[in-house]
Amino acid sequence: MNLKRTIGLILVIAGVILGVARALGSESQSGDWTIRRSEIPGRVEFSLMDSRAGRHFHTSSDWPLSDFSGLDFSNSGRQEVRFTIARDPGKFECEGFLHDGEGAGLFHFIADPKYSQEMRALGFERIDEDRQWAMAIHDVSLKFARDIKAQNLQGLDTDKLIAFKIHGVTPEMARSLKQAGYEPDADKLIAMRIHGATPEWVEQLKKQGYEHVGLDKLIAFRIHGVSPDFIGQLQKLGYSHPEPDQLVAMRIHGVTPDFITGLQSRGMKNLTIDQLVSLRIHGID
Repeated sequence: MNLKRTIGLILVIAGVILGVARALGSESQSGDWTIRRSEIPGRVEFSLMDSRAGRHFHTSSDWPLSDFSGLDFSNSGRQEVRFTIARDPGKFECEGFLHDGEGAGLFHFIADPKYSQEMRALGFERIDEDRQWAMAIHDVSLKFARDIKAQNLQGLDTDKLIAFKIHGVTPEMARSLKQAGYEPDADKLIAMRIHGATPEWVEQLKKQGYEHVGLDKLIAFRIHGVSPDFIGQLQKLGYSHPEPDQLVAMRIHGVTPDFITGLQSRGMKNLTIDQLVSLRIHGID
């Protein structure tokens, strides 16, 4: 997957999010909820769904226990519950039951009319009912919006802000990359999170001498599997500092450390990286 396809995926995901919101529609942002145990400590799997009037909507993710004020998940047996999940875009009024920490019921979402006004003041336009609903689900708080806005990112808009929350782009991530000398835009930050190009991973590459690799190339590294471990193995085999394009080509064409070791054991010890790639392209092993 190249960067263009990644950005295309981002747009598809954004479309799905808004489609999910429209499935509920402004007539009734209501439906069913379920709570199940999560494998992540301090969280529960919270699902919202609606299948009425020919529509189908379902979203499920791990929400912090702190969002469920007043609920005691440690109680055993069945209990009737009413609770409110309050977020900046609006609140979810819920009622139903819990049984041994898991349960189900009905919800109704009430949007906060001030939210879109405050977001507009920050420069985030086009927050209609659908987007506000999506922003409530993904907890796009005013503080998060302010902190992201302070990073002065190119290409930032309301839909990208929602995508930041979905994929885990944080103000700290943007700040760390800027401190490392990069100028990431909104699309590249999302692509980096999708493919796992974290600031910590970038720091590992720097320690191996790759201090000035562009963001597009870093994303390509993650897509094709160029890792600090792969680079370290190459260094042990005598390839001290391949160019970034060479590293990507090696991974694309299957020039692995095992492949190089096999050739060296047969006396082919001084092949260049370009020669190694050519051998793989032509099927010579």
